[in-house]
Amino acid sequence: MTLYNNKPKPDDRSDNVEKLQSMIHDTIENMEAAEESLAYANNDEQRRQIEAKNERRRESLEAFREEVKDEARASQNNEF
Repeated sequence: MTLYNNKPKPDDRSDNVEKLQSMIHDTIENMEAAEESLAYANNDEQRRQIEAKNERRRESLEAFREEVKDEARASQNNEF
């Protein structure tokens, strides 16, 4: 029987802020594209789905921004 060394990778949070900012940017782009697509929605149901998805995106943006603040604070306090 072979034993495997299952050590977890070290926690590298050094680029988390950059990753989160990229996710924020991508989410905003998706929201803008969805807003543009509203003009082409075929019915009220499609409009409601697009609007609901953008509302969830807004909630995600708030969470991303809070996480950026937390990561920046941790970085300043050398909590890596």
